[in-house]
Amino acid sequence: MTHLPYIAASYGLALVLSLTLALNAAWRLKTARARLAMLERGNLRPVQPAPRPEAAPSSTDTQTP
Repeated sequence: MTHLPYIAASYGLALVLSLTLALNAAWRLKTARARLAMLERGNLRPVQPAPRPEAAPSSTDTQTP
């Protein structure tokens, strides 16, 4: 019995997975660049940043009796 089918299948699966991830990354980069271009042209309202939480008092701010 030869192990060639298992080796070929693992290389094929790695190739398909790598291509899928690369194409997904390229598609996401293209859409992100298009969104950025629209924002820079002023066609869309920019996303409002999240409000900053109040600073929690540190242990040096409170005095212990």
